[in-house]
Amino acid sequence: MAIIDSQVHVYEANTPQRPWDSVPNWPAHVTGDEMAVAMDKVGVDGAIFISSFSMYQYDASYAVEVQRAHPGRFGLVKPVDPENAAVADVIADWKKTPGAVGIRIMMTKERKNDPNHPGIDRILREAVRHDFPVNMLCWGNLEAGTALIDRHPDTRFILDHLGIMQPRTPDALSPQPWADLPKVLDLAKRKNVVIKVSGACTLSQKPYPFPDIWEPLARVFDAWGFQRCLWGTDWTRAFAVVNYEQAVEPFRLTDRLGNDEKAMLMGGACAKAYGWSPKKT
Repeated sequence: MAIIDSQVHVYEANTPQRPWDSVPNWPAHVTGDEMAVAMDKVGVDGAIFISSFSMYQYDASYAVEVQRAHPGRFGLVKPVDPENAAVADVIADWKKTPGAVGIRIMMTKERKNDPNHPGIDRILREAVRHDFPVNMLCWGNLEAGTALIDRHPDTRFILDHLGIMQPRTPDALSPQPWADLPKVLDLAKRKNVVIKVSGACTLSQKPYPFPDIWEPLARVFDAWGFQRCLWGTDWTRAFAVVNYEQAVEPFRLTDRLGNDEKAMLMGGACAKAYGWSPKKT
């Protein structure tokens, strides 16, 4: 079974022609070509390319360019704006885009998106209409995410990053990084949501190969089942904490999972959730 990274962010250098909205602590550039080389090095066959909100906000034009240059290698997810009265048209147009496999909403507290905002409901209804899964970032705000999942039982949700706040620098790791795990385990009761096991290595309090992640992850696997768990790196957001190889190899090489479990976690569940698999070109 193909290995699919459920979340990567790819972008070109900050230029006047395509300026960044903000400048995170990421590499100066990780182009589509560079990402493909990094994936080849560790045997990752394809990836879900989440257009970087930090840099490009709701503009996914660079993602489209990368997919055109690497057809079959990247499935594309675009953040959509609940404040845009024409968001239904945006989603309809995105559905026609080669490689498009989903949309994303941001429900973190700092975004201050109200889960009762009519624009959010509009997005979730349109996702059902166009058969798109909705990637949702709600770490630190799981109550808001849970409310949406419950209010829209026909919408397919993909919960980003284990639903758990993750650091961008090693010194930002919480003393209790898995404190929200009970909420995440309870959320597994909802059948219209799957979970990205993405960025997990950044929650480790020990050096590579991060042995302390496996006990809490075992609880996630037990609650959610491997068919609903999508492995991913969240690179380049994780850049200052782990490099790409370090985010891949603990999962690819582990002997804690059986072959069928590993195949489902590292590709099968992702292919099912997005209806997409990488294709050799």
